Amino acid sequence: MPRVCTFTGRRTTAGRTYTLRGKAKYLGGVGTKITGKTKRTFKPNIQTVTALVDGVPTRIKVSTKAIKSGLVVKPLKRKYAYRPEAAADAS
Repeated sequence: MPRVCTFTGRRTTAGRTYTLRGKAKYLGGVGTKITGKTKRTFKPNIQTVTALVDGVPTRIKVSTKAIKSGLVVKPLKRKYAYRPEAAADAS
């Protein structure tokens, strides 16, 4: 399964990292020069969580930004089988 957020659509993107040589002008040098460009990837912070999708708990991949912004609705951690009012009615 790809590294893509279900809600925001964030995915791995490509970019470059630049290797520089020299001293910056504001530090008294003649300026920096690019001596190399290397391909790299920017990976989003994707988490696998159990969330309610159409009322059913489902494991989906979402970004942490979607979790923080409240787009993910998590199910209850426990289903309580014992209800005191039901036990009182039976006796």
